[in-house]
Amino acid sequence: MASQVIKVQTVCRNIIAVARNYTEHAKELGNPVPKENPLVFGKPVSSIITEGEIQIPHGWKELHHEVELGVVIGKPGKFIKPENAMDHVMGYVLVLDMTARSIQQELKKQGYPWFLAKGFDTSCPISDFIPKSAVNDVHNLNLKLAVNGIIKQNGNTKDMIFKVPDLLSYISNYFKLEYGDLILTGTPSGVSGVKHGDIIEASLDDLAKIKFPVVENEK
Repeated sequence: MASQVIKVQTVCRNIIAVARNYTEHAKELGNPVPKENPLVFGKPVSSIITEGEIQIPHGWKELHHEVELGVVIGKPGKFIKPENAMDHVMGYVLVLDMTARSIQQELKKQGYPWFLAKGFDTSCPISDFIPKSAVNDVHNLNLKLAVNGIIKQNGNTKDMIFKVPDLLSYISNYFKLEYGDLILTGTPSGVSGVKHGDIIEASLDDLAKIKFPVVENEK
């Protein structure tokens, strides 16, 4: 099937991400847990990589890893109802939402957007496309991440505060979802810093695995 060979990096038009969608992750960073609506932000499509290295911009020294389920849109939609939302899903990817935490915290203190801390080149590594038909229950998928062989994140999508249909419905009220759009659904607890020379490995059940070295740019 054509859907099984989709190149998400090629067809992706927009990346919309969700912050603090796992209670324990919000708590570990000392952030309030969203109650009424999801907290959304964006990343540029240029941040996607499928191979190569995760690059730390010169002078930043460290990034934080955030392993996530990514939802790939197959059917455009606006004002999508939650009960119809899964009809708009084409498939999934395993995603790393790499974050410059110190930069993010400083920007937040000043009341500025987080874009720089979340949107730099190579900040969105993804796996190969996973067709929707390969996933029996999107809300019971194990997300794991290890740094240099040591498990740091070990969560399950069942712990999402806002489930996938609700996320797609909410987001589509403000942004028309188009074919190839990528929705990042949040990360479980266990985020930590990585530096030059570290190796990140992550998995989504037995559906996807990724492995990326981390390097610091010299300039």
